[in-house]
Amino acid sequence: MWKCEPVVGASLDVAEVTALYRASTLGERRPVDDVERFTRMLAGANLVITARLDGRLIGIARSVTDGAYATYLSDIAVDAGFQRRGVGRDLIRATREAAPQAKLILLAAPAAVEYYPHIGFDRHESAWTLDSLV
Repeated sequence: MWKCEPVVGASLDVAEVTALYRASTLGERRPVDDVERFTRMLAGANLVITARLDGRLIGIARSVTDGAYATYLSDIAVDAGFQRRGVGRDLIRATREAAPQAKLILLAAPAAVEYYPHIGFDRHESAWTLDSLV
């Protein structure tokens, strides 16, 4: 069985996390080829939960939270070979437990839109995004 635990994002091996993002398909929508930017993404997240099986990184939940009101789950990535086994659900559970008073907020990847209601999320129709300047 895999183990989910909080870690310091800056302590992670960037190459290992990059490989996971690619194996999960999230790498298609994140700047994994920009090592400096990707490294800053990991270091800047103040709540990172990893899932490991026999030492192998099979999942990650990367969030920004104030711990009191809102937790923005920026990324949840599970190796495609381990999807549909409960790893993502366990990462979300561990994220909620780390900041139990905070509302969990995320933007779903197009392929995952139907997944989140299945595990208890409510759709919110008034979310907005503004792309970066670069």
